[in-house]
Amino acid sequence: MTCACGKGPSVEECCGPIIKGERKADTAEALMRSRYTAYTLGDVEYILGTHDPSRAEEADRENTTRWSRKAKWHGLEIRSTERGTATDEDGVVEFVAHYEMDGRRIAHHERSTFRKVNGTWFYLDGDMVKPMPVRLGPRAGRNDPCPCGSGKKYKKCCIDKVEKAP
Repeated sequence: MTCACGKGPSVEECCGPIIKGERKADTAEALMRSRYTAYTLGDVEYILGTHDPSRAEEADRENTTRWSRKAKWHGLEIRSTERGTATDEDGVVEFVAHYEMDGRRIAHHERSTFRKVNGTWFYLDGDMVKPMPVRLGPRAGRNDPCPCGSGKKYKKCCIDKVEKAP
């Protein structure tokens, strides 16, 4: 069975030694992968222990435990990395963690920031990546005919309704 992070042949050969403290994550991505694997294993101590020491008090043990143990994990997809190599002091990893909870499939898309403290990588924080809105039709410009069919310019007709809407 492959490692939950999707990179190694098994947990024992991939993320396991990092989670057990037998070796350090050498990159921000390696720490991200090991944290995902720890979530799949329900290893909350590792997850909390890899939070940046300056922000560790912000970690929510109860929610982390519930999420880790209640979710059915379906895979990790690394979208991009910025810096975060063995020689860097900080890095960003954009990823999508796929899981199922309460019968709903969810894709948790995040850009996580990592930093190295005394040679050890830590998770600093993350921002959710929201999908770009999809425009279903052409948008009327201010000087175009109003889409309501009045024959007036959009700026003299319905644009006021849109801009003044609560």
